[in-house]
Amino acid sequence: MSNYHIAVVVGSLRRDSFNRKLADALVKLAPPQFTFSQVEIGDLPLYNQDDDAHPADAVKRLKSEIGAAQGLLFITAEYNRSIPGVLKNALDHASRPYGKNTWAGKPAGVLGVSVGAIGTAMAQQHLRNILAYLDVPTLDQPEAFIQAKDGLFDQAGDIGPASRKFMQDWMDHYVAWVKVHAAERPRTASIRAEAIPA
Repeated sequence: MSNYHIAVVVGSLRRDSFNRKLADALVKLAPPQFTFSQVEIGDLPLYNQDDDAHPADAVKRLKSEIGAAQGLLFITAEYNRSIPGVLKNALDHASRPYGKNTWAGKPAGVLGVSVGAIGTAMAQQHLRNILAYLDVPTLDQPEAFIQAKDGLFDQAGDIGPASRKFMQDWMDHYVAWVKVHAAERPRTASIRAEAIPA
């Protein structure tokens, strides 16, 4: 039985972030062969192409953690109808320099929670546009535009009974998505390598 390590990217730095709370609760719905770790993005410097040749230690760490993962899980807040700047900064850092895109080919899931009724729908759409360019195969269905309201979490901080069936269904689809794409990745990587002249 294969093991899958997933890098979790939370697009919020707020201490009491609903999205970090969702990340902590959601991973408990995954099967035992899946492990998850949240990557730190709050200590990254602002992306500057001048630094590509000599990246900061925080950037090296981010790229190493993404590179070691078999899949990605993005759980993001929505700021001004788009993704938070801290998340865009992380995406830029780990995709550079040109030709060394650490995100490429890694299967991803995208979801988010907010107090608004549309539950990060715009942020998720913008993030999907970026991930498409970065060659990240992203689970399209089921979508998860989650509103933070009573019952989403129980007293222990886990997914509450009213939301558990939906969130378990989302996780089951995500797990299947990662398994399929992680299995295809070595073949895809070899095809890409053959297509690039030495």
